[in-house]
Amino acid sequence: MNREADASGRAPHSSVDGVRDKRATILDVAAAAGVSRQTVTRAMNNMPGIKPATRERVQQEARTLGYVPSRFAKGLVQGSRTSVGLSIPGLTNPYFPAFASSVVEAATQRGWHVVVDDYGHGESSGLSSVQHLAPHVDAVIGYLGPHTLNANDLLSGRPLLVLDRVSGEAGAGISFDYPYAASLALDHLALRGSSSVLYLDAIISMTTAADAPAVEIPLHVAPLDDGGGTDAGRSEPVQLSVRGKAFVELAASRGVGLEVVSAGESAEAAFTSLSARLASGPCPDAVLAFNDLMAAGALKALSAHGVRVPQDCVVMGMDGIPLGRLLAPELTTLSLDLRAVGRMAVDLVAGLIDGSLVPGSPESAVTVRHELTVRESA
Repeated sequence: MNREADASGRAPHSSVDGVRDKRATILDVAAAAGVSRQTVTRAMNNMPGIKPATRERVQQEARTLGYVPSRFAKGLVQGSRTSVGLSIPGLTNPYFPAFASSVVEAATQRGWHVVVDDYGHGESSGLSSVQHLAPHVDAVIGYLGPHTLNANDLLSGRPLLVLDRVSGEAGAGISFDYPYAASLALDHLALRGSSSVLYLDAIISMTTAADAPAVEIPLHVAPLDDGGGTDAGRSEPVQLSVRGKAFVELAASRGVGLEVVSAGESAEAAFTSLSARLASGPCPDAVLAFNDLMAAGALKALSAHGVRVPQDCVVMGMDGIPLGRLLAPELTTLSLDLRAVGRMAVDLVAGLIDGSLVPGSPESAVTVRHELTVRESA
């Protein structure tokens, strides 16, 4: 891409859709001004021991390049408290407030501030969330999906930890072993003698579709608008969630027939989609849901159609949020210790900040496994 040079002869940093392709760093300013990194730090923070002319030259180069010192860099000089951004895709799903609470608890114990950005509204995305957070924080923890690499560029070297994504694009990451979770679920259903299994998957949005290739499976698909209605009996490629892909692939390797119904990621959408499926054909003897919220919708749909749980059909959710214990029957689920996950995320970021953890090293990538919590529904 051609870019016009500015008056100094250098091409300014470009942007696409309002996002810079790469932010200027302190090293860029140092090279442009012909000074050391330490001199840039002194100039940008108006510290003594630097000539006024040098300070003005450095600050002018910083303005030309669009360089903005991170809060972390300022904090080292001025002694301010560490501030961490938390980027999550929605507070309406109880999973995310529970996770956010665990991060705030662990961060508070270190004397840190936490700034939460919920990007689950309108046209917002994980990348726009990091844009909002970047001027105010020293590091970011987030569910960013395919936006990880661009988010890392926006932070200009400040620590980034991503969740639910296997990637070397961030400083650190926490991923979840979905094939292991699928094996726990299918083993449990096999012991119960379940032979007709339905997986209630979450519809993949355009912002996360890059994580899940289309897989040819028998399915019933609810439309994208509101999770209602179904085109029963249709077989075609479907965009599976990462969780759904793990369940489908393991079931196929074991010769287990697995029907997939897709719905919006809410209890209401799951109720509507599964209700339409139950009206169109025989009831399966097991329903596995993408998460506990959708499992709650499945329980309501089954009850509305006179299906007894667990006598006629067992139901299993995923995530282990407190809601599962309040349902009737109580929900069997593949649970996570969210308090431990939040603490782990904060500990990893602390290591990136103090230099004890090398970004992108094997130690910076952690995989967490679910546990099977058996209750009344399965």
